[in-house]
Amino acid sequence: MPKTGHSTAQNQIGSIQEEETHEVTVVMVPLLLQGHLNQLLHLSRLISSYNIPVHYVGTATHTRQAKVRVQGWDPLAISNIHFHDFPVPSYETPPPDPNAPTKFPVQLIPMLKASIKLREPVYALLQQLSSTTRRLVVIYDSVTPYVIQDVDLIPNAESYSFMSVSAFTAYAYSWEKIGKPRVLEPEILEALENLPSHASSLPQELKDFIKLQNESKPISSGGDLYNTCRFIEGPYLDLLAKASAADSHKQWAVGPFNPVEINEQKNTGQRHYCLEWLDKQGPNWVIFVCFGSNTSVSDEEATQIAIGLEKSGQKFIWILKDGDQGDVFKGEVRRVQLPGGFEERTEGRGIIMRDWAPQLEILGHSSTGGFMSHCGWNSCMESISMGVPVAAWPMHTDQYRNAILLEKVLKIGLSVRDWSRQDELETSMAVENAVRRLMDSAEGEEMRQRAKELSKAVKDSVMEGGTSRLEMDSFIAHIGR
Repeated sequence: MPKTGHSTAQNQIGSIQEEETHEVTVVMVPLLLQGHLNQLLHLSRLISSYNIPVHYVGTATHTRQAKVRVQGWDPLAISNIHFHDFPVPSYETPPPDPNAPTKFPVQLIPMLKASIKLREPVYALLQQLSSTTRRLVVIYDSVTPYVIQDVDLIPNAESYSFMSVSAFTAYAYSWEKIGKPRVLEPEILEALENLPSHASSLPQELKDFIKLQNESKPISSGGDLYNTCRFIEGPYLDLLAKASAADSHKQWAVGPFNPVEINEQKNTGQRHYCLEWLDKQGPNWVIFVCFGSNTSVSDEEATQIAIGLEKSGQKFIWILKDGDQGDVFKGEVRRVQLPGGFEERTEGRGIIMRDWAPQLEILGHSSTGGFMSHCGWNSCMESISMGVPVAAWPMHTDQYRNAILLEKVLKIGLSVRDWSRQDELETSMAVENAVRRLMDSAEGEEMRQRAKELSKAVKDSVMEGGTSRLEMDSFIAHIGR
């Protein structure tokens, strides 16, 4: 095992042995990217609500990032979540390149490579915690097996893989890997047949990182956790269960992780100004445009989006910021250039925000009627939870598959651009047409109604007696057996 960070880990966790002994203790090991940090922080909250202590590990920078950006609840108010910040070797934090040939945020790869050095301090933490609990449960991001590969050395520890992608995407990867068999239901086969190759959307440096993860010591995982619910993805969860090599390998669909109801606090000084603006708009008047935490658009792309939004005549909130750097609290922030006079001409009709936004609250507002999105899985689950249809503009990795799920399977989305034209500059006309179709057409209204119906079913699933709540109860019972 590597020796980096061992003494630091021992100093930080040395006092754990004096704590009371627990029946079950959970350790969360996220991948240090925003969409992964966020999902496991929400899952930590859900598990801690069962009065189980949860330990969330990472670096000081990324723990701070996760806390600052969390929406819908205050992690500091949950006493059962313990945060452990471990050092990793210094790494480069280059700014994102909005003109890069790929939309994958390659500026984050140095940070990902440095994160493998969490292996030693995480193992030291697990050793210490194992003496304070009857059963130690490690929930690790499916992209981080390298970091927790020593868990099987601890007699009372067991691990579970958190799948940060949709069940549809996970099955699509598996289906592609085994040669795309056609012995499937026609509607499932139709959704899968035209997907691009998974490998085609990944830069080589990321392929190398994933290869390192896959080649780490095999882990005896007790099952998989999904941020989804059976009402959304039941057929694909069933296919994944059927494809599992081990009969004992379990799965739990316990999503959505994010809060499904927004507590309005209109009279507090803490409310974001964009929500005050939304209060003044009519129902379903506004389209929300946001491409996630890791996507950067070039000045040329921003110009096409701006012209398309302006010509559409629709009200909008547009989050216009570069993708994250390895340390989101350092570095210069580029100000994306827009066509001259655009902001003046659209004043009162739209808001442009150049910093972090309360996405969940925006999607949950009654004035928001559509979402132009990159289709990261967090964003998909939030839009489904809040009943908002999507104009899908996938950028990289699993996002195209998520877009297909929304458009072809759930039928609450439409495509802004075809994946086969990902290397081309999208036109303002395509943006304008997508916005008009989603916000001002019978087709868009039908999607909105389906999204509202889906939202109700998803919200019901996390309530007492709902399918996701029952699966979470089942998981808690399993780890407490």
